[in-house]
Amino acid sequence: MFDLISEILQTLGNSKLRTALTGFSVAWGIFMLIVLLGMSRGVFNSFNNSMMSQGSNSLTVWGGRTGKPYHGYEQGRQISLRQRDIDLVGSENTDRVEGVSSLKSLGTSTVSTSWDYVTGSVSGVDPNLINRRGFEMHSGRFINDMDMQQSRKVMVLEKHNADVLFPDSTKAIGGKVVCNGLAFTVIGIFTTDFNRDTYIPFTTAMMMTGNDGKVRQLEVDLRNVSTMEEGEAVERDVRRTLAQIHDFDPDDTSAVWVWNRLTQHLQMGDGLRILNMAIWIIGIFTMLSGIVGVSNIMFVSVRERTHEIGIRRAIGAKPRNILTQIIAESIAITGIFGYIGIFFGILITEVLNVAFSGFDGIKDPTVDISIAIEVTLVLIFAGALAGLFPALRALKVKPVEALRTE
Repeated sequence: MFDLISEILQTLGNSKLRTALTGFSVAWGIFMLIVLLGMSRGVFNSFNNSMMSQGSNSLTVWGGRTGKPYHGYEQGRQISLRQRDIDLVGSENTDRVEGVSSLKSLGTSTVSTSWDYVTGSVSGVDPNLINRRGFEMHSGRFINDMDMQQSRKVMVLEKHNADVLFPDSTKAIGGKVVCNGLAFTVIGIFTTDFNRDTYIPFTTAMMMTGNDGKVRQLEVDLRNVSTMEEGEAVERDVRRTLAQIHDFDPDDTSAVWVWNRLTQHLQMGDGLRILNMAIWIIGIFTMLSGIVGVSNIMFVSVRERTHEIGIRRAIGAKPRNILTQIIAESIAITGIFGYIGIFFGILITEVLNVAFSGFDGIKDPTVDISIAIEVTLVLIFAGALAGLFPALRALKVKPVEALRTE
């Protein structure tokens, strides 16, 4: 083992400049591969975080305008979703629908206290919204079933709005606010990066609008649905149910608008996996220049050590010993400079993680141990490949001819 290490160091020292330049190519290729994989991982993490926070296994349905005449109705008829659609969509699709809820918008409203006021969207929602949207409660609680049953005048505020409305937001829970002429009790404060809406119980919002029955959208939670085909099928089923209720063509996609989060999640996931594969290909091809350089170094080493190889063969060294030595030297050169590239690549991804900490498009662009292991395996394979052909050439050296070489 010590002899092998000594020979490797000798090989590196025989042509320092050539080895350094070649090693730089290897290190640069690995460095770029690590950074690109880290950025790809950051995009993938951001996508997953966004989809999970919005509920990736669900549909959101909005009313639209018919794009086709149907049963005597003219094209362009407005389809307004109503409260009765909630129960009907759920009861007609029990095999794939976990539950259906809705959102009643009060539009842009002013929420005020004696201290200050905020203006924004106020919506009536059900208790499941917190799971669907991935909210984190900062303090207090979210709307519950009892609030819904009793149509309580309670409100959940976003943290920024709570800071505006109350001098001390830590005492906001239990505080009173006024919205549309009614007094509400603050029961919870939530935090999120993208949403500053205010929420009250769905039944309370319906009461405030005179129980007109109209709803802004339907939220359909799915179950037993995991493939693209199943996601598209349940979307067609929901559209068909609404077509029966509102009397429009089931194939009229403009009558109701459907955001199928499941199919979108699967499509974008496939795209990101293709992106990750492309990055691996680009990184490996970037490494090729360095690998070719390592192979050339080993060819030179074999030529310079022809006499030595001949002596070894003459005194009984087996071909596999020569083969192992050359390939081990190649792997060592590739590994040393490759791990330099890995080190600086990981260092840069940590810097990028800090730099993009406030950017929603990239989240945690770092590499974990699994990627480091994968890159290590690539290094070992690349090093073995770089040394294989010089090693095969060394095996072709005949001992008698090699001993004549000076």
